[in-house]
Amino acid sequence: MALPVSIRDVAARAKVSVGTVSNVLNRPEVVAPATRDRVLGAIVELGFVRNDAARQLRSGTPRAIGLVVLDVGNPFFTDVARGVEDTASDAGHAVILCNSDESAQREARHVELLAEQRVHGVLITPVDSDLAPVRRLRERGISVVLLDHPTVDPDLCAVAVDDRAGGETAVTHLLAEGYERIVMVNGPSRIHQARQRHQGAVDAVRKAGREEGVLEELKVPALNVVSGQRAGEQLLARPPRTRPDAVFCANDLLALGVLQVLVRAGVRVPQEIAIVGYDDIDFAAAAAVPLTSVRQPRQLIGRTGAELVIEETLRPAEHTHRHVLFAPELVVRESSRRVPRVRRRYR
Repeated sequence: MALPVSIRDVAARAKVSVGTVSNVLNRPEVVAPATRDRVLGAIVELGFVRNDAARQLRSGTPRAIGLVVLDVGNPFFTDVARGVEDTASDAGHAVILCNSDESAQREARHVELLAEQRVHGVLITPVDSDLAPVRRLRERGISVVLLDHPTVDPDLCAVAVDDRAGGETAVTHLLAEGYERIVMVNGPSRIHQARQRHQGAVDAVRKAGREEGVLEELKVPALNVVSGQRAGEQLLARPPRTRPDAVFCANDLLALGVLQVLVRAGVRVPQEIAIVGYDDIDFAAAAAVPLTSVRQPRQLIGRTGAELVIEETLRPAEHTHRHVLFAPELVVRESSRRVPRVRRRYR
């Protein structure tokens, strides 16, 4: 295998010094046009590719930021990543995407790897409330912004949506529509978003003056479609008269999984069981029964987080840590909108 072309090879071919080649790459305006053209010709002829990693280590100004998300397969995080990448690219930064897969161990490994790569900063959606990996990054002088995870820590920036308000909005809607037996399909309690959305659902029941039994929580191991399908199967396995008349899911992937199982079994949505999701990913509106969902400004979360982490690194003296909390918005579609009541069919 041929060795990569070095800056010395380019200098030898162009018959200039290594310093002149470096100037062409980094400060072309200081090099005479004829010399600059000769160096650029040698670069093209030899196929030279600059080693940015080495250059960044020498200069101490890395041009990459890390992004650690809970589930790279969730379209919510895909849209957040798009917002991060757009802003980072405009600022001349690359983005290294890491998937924790809701595992604290994987998260810790990714954080360590990013630190070893000397990234500019890290945007992270923590798996749980233990922010020890985040603090280790801060101790190493790496800027950190929490995404989709609010904090009261004055030494950290955070960009999130008010998940407690979102959970309350979803269940308030279902109660207002006349649903009386609500099951919340929820993820592991170690996940901040799952806890906050459930607390908001409880708030809605309390503020409506309803009994606690109106709301039941059904825990699933992960926030994905498969877990939603398993939850739907559990609900259908119940005696017909004990099934809920509405389901609120902690995210849209769970909701889509529940919806698939109900539709396949011939259950009418929302006539027999209504469904509300959370995130309002693009698939929500395109579902077999368009899905009511709590919308989050996904790309805006990513853009705002990237702006904060880049600002802190480039202008630390001017930077002040900020906690940005966006308000969620309920988008009502057919999956929960009441239709004229019909006689309920039991199976």
